[in-house]
Amino acid sequence: MQLLVSPFSIEEARQALAADIIDIKNPREGSLGANFPWVIREVRAMTNKPLSAAIGDYPFRPGGASLAAYGAACAGADYIKAGLMFEGVKQAGEFIAAIVKAVKDEHPEKSVVIAGYADFERLGTISPLLLPPLIARAGADVAMIDTGIKDGKGLFDFLGESALSRFIEESHDLGLETALAGSLTFGDLEELRTIGPDIIGVRGMVCGGDRNSAIQADLVKKVMGSIR
Repeated sequence: MQLLVSPFSIEEARQALAADIIDIKNPREGSLGANFPWVIREVRAMTNKPLSAAIGDYPFRPGGASLAAYGAACAGADYIKAGLMFEGVKQAGEFIAAIVKAVKDEHPEKSVVIAGYADFERLGTISPLLLPPLIARAGADVAMIDTGIKDGKGLFDFLGESALSRFIEESHDLGLETALAGSLTFGDLEELRTIGPDIIGVRGMVCGGDRNSAIQADLVKKVMGSIR
């Protein structure tokens, strides 16, 4: 598994450099809240490691999302990540296709990450378990599950090992990479190793348990040591 850590500032990015992937986002604007393009550019200048950028937890606004995706790609992100904060299979397919076109028409080497939410029932959004074929059909690269509401409940409070394993298997069969996130803890790492996603995304785990606190470099290194 690769470790993706989500800083929201330049200083936090420095603390996260031991991770495999640096994921620029703004937790004050949601689970996948977007940060500023100048932050992406500055972190890009800081490291040669793969750089991810969240563009938001989006309602069905494919025009706005595709423009944000294009901006993140131009600012230097290698992975452009969007969350589907709406329901409907047809709408999801249209939304994903718009983001893929926005990114890959000029940056075919960059990866599009599409996230659904494990707590989709309480959000009223599309189930993430429906997303892998839609993601593959549109030409995106990574299927992800996160949690949309950050209230102390995590990924495993909503989806069990069997459902997550099916998600991983189906995504891999379709040629997609996979990512799991959602208030993960050190106690979840053994189960995550069993499930086998390509990427795990964390923030609170490396902030001492509170995602609103600052990232601690020693905790990033501790997670890296635990998953190797």
